[in-house]
Parts: sequence; C-alpha cells; structure tokens
Amino acid sequence: MTVLKLVGTVLPAGEQQELHLSGGLVVDRPAAGDVTTVHTGGWIVPGLVDAHCHIGLDQHGAVDADIQEQQAIVDRDAGALLVRDAGSAADTRWIDDREDLPKIIRAGRHIARSKRYIRNYGWEIEPEELVAYVEQEARRGDGWVKLVGDWIDREAGDLTPCWPAEALTAAIARAHELGARVTAHVFGEHALPDLLAAGIDCIEHGTGLEPDLLAQMADRGVAVVPTLIQLENFPEYADQAAAKFPVYSAHMRDLYDRRLHRLRDAFEAGVPVYAGTDAGGVLGHGLVAQEIQALTGIGMSGEQALAAGSWAARAWLGAPSELRPGDPADLVVYDEDPRANPAVLTHPRLIALRGQVLFRR
Repeated sequence: MTVLKLVGTVLPAGEQQELHLSGGLVVDRPAAGDVTTVHTGGWIVPGLVDAHCHIGLDQHGAVDADIQEQQAIVDRDAGALLVRDAGSAADTRWIDDREDLPKIIRAGRHIARSKRYIRNYGWEIEPEELVAYVEQEARRGDGWVKLVGDWIDREAGDLTPCWPAEALTAAIARAHELGARVTAHVFGEHALPDLLAAGIDCIEHGTGLEPDLLAQMADRGVAVVPTLIQLENFPEYADQAAAKFPVYSAHMRDLYDRRLHRLRDAFEAGVPVYAGTDAGGVLGHGLVAQEIQALTGIGMSGEQALAAGSWAARAWLGAPSELRPGDPADLVVYDEDPRANPAVLTHPRLIALRGQVLFRR
C-alpha cells in the first residue's frame, strides 16, 4: 500500500501533525509499507468550499461539457474542492465520475417566476406549479432546491417578491418532506418575511436583510451566502436600468450602499454566513479565495472567514469537515497561516483531491 505523507500545521485544530493519505482518504499512520513524504511545513486546510457556484452556466445559459470541465478545473486549482452548485441548466453529473474534479452538491435548476429571471437559466413557472417543480428538482438535486425569491417586476418598476406566501409554504414543506433544503436568491427586503415564515433554509445575497429578521434566522440556523464579489456589480446594474426603471435603479444603489452594514449585523446576530462566489454568470470561476478575504469586510476574523469557506461550510453541507482518519483526503497547503494573512489563500502551495496531489508550486 502506497501512502503519501504531509507534515504541517493542520487546521482547524492548529496543531503540528503528520497526515497520511491512501485510497482517497486520510488514514492512520501505517505500521509498514511504502510512505512517500510529499510536503513538509506550512498550514494544511480542509479543501475550500464555494457554496454558491454555477458550474455549467455562462451569461447566456447552459454550456457544453468542455466548458464545464474548464470551469471545474479553475475552481479546483483555486482550492475549491467542494462546490454547492446553486442552480444550473446543464447536466453536470458526468463530473461525478472524474476523480480529478471537485465534488458538486447540486440544487437542480433555478425555479423562477415566468419572464422574471435571466433567460435560459431557470424553469419559468407560475405559483400553482411551484410544488410540482420543487418535487422535481429535489429529486434531481443533491439535497438542495433553488428558488428565485425576488426579481425586477417590469410593471412595478422595482424588485418585488416572486411567490405568494401560500405557494412558498406548500413548496418548502414538500421539499423538506423529500429531505431537501431550500435556498432562495433574494436581493431586496420584501420577499424575505414570507420566505422565512415558509421555512426557507438559506438566503443567497441577503442585501435586503432587516434587523427584525435576524434573531429568527439565527435561532433557526437560516444561513446567508452573501456573494460579496458579485454584489460589486450592483452599481452597474443600477446604471443599466436608470433610464427605464429609475425606482429599481435607486433601490439597487441603496442595497449596495447598505450591504456591508446589513451583512455585518446578520453575522453579529449569529446568522451563519458562508463563502460563495456566484461564479458562472457574469463572474468567472476560481474566486473563492477572494470571496473568503472579502468576508473580513463584514466583521469576520481571518479564522471565521476561513471557516466559512472551509471546515464550517463543509459541516453545513454535510461533508466531513476535518482531516481525520476516514475523511476524504481533500486539502490545500499554504506557506503562511491563512487565518492571520487571508491574502495567502490566492497562492496555494499544494492541492490534494481524493488523496492525489493535483497541484504543487
């Protein structure tokens, strides 16, 4: 049995350890056999997590398998070895057969209101169809369903909720019966109370979070994935809409101006926050390190931000969260302590996926 050995400070414990990798797993120190030391020194981190990613999409919709592969490789080489794909129109199941590509936890395809989302991205349906489509995507996904909670209503000229409360309540209850959690894209304020009352499990973006919602979210463990890098596009969206939809434009500017304050309030209230880039639409892939760094801008320490993009996110998604014997041998090695210097996250020294060293600098 060939065993690979790494020596370094292993996070989150922060202790100097030897890690032994074999058969795709972290294993106990072998009593005998071939042991090859592949790295000594540095900080060893459980593989990073991009908790809001869209492998299989670009700005126009689904992409072919060659582009999917390129996207997955870019994410992997940035250290994102576990991805929650928060909605994709493409079939990416073939990636599960590739030992050299990240593990994907899928939310199926976006479920959106008719003519109120990005063309070619989601199912566009009416409220009476919501339960049926949630059932469908719960069965297609890997334990998640993705709703579009709000979007611009061209008649109103602003963001408005996409679903009536009774439809949300029935649909989310059905997802839970099927063992799936539900998340929702939400930019604004007005869709949030009904989503929370209906039992939503996670909010994407969360720029409309108000103080009176935070205690409820913290108590129930409703998470937020802020996609802070994506939020930097809000001023551009506002500019593009200013002539035709001035109210929406002003609203998007206000959401942008208040984003850090609102998300800081959520974090300080105890709402779970995780790192997600929203790659695959207007953003490129491979930005998880920058997203983790951005989380420090809402008051998270370097260790809290790293946890939100590594071991804490893994636990939230139901994946092994520490590099213990029997856990998948998915890890990233850095020359400096990424808790003290998050900028080092953009310069991994070594990446191992399923026990195989795929990147070494």
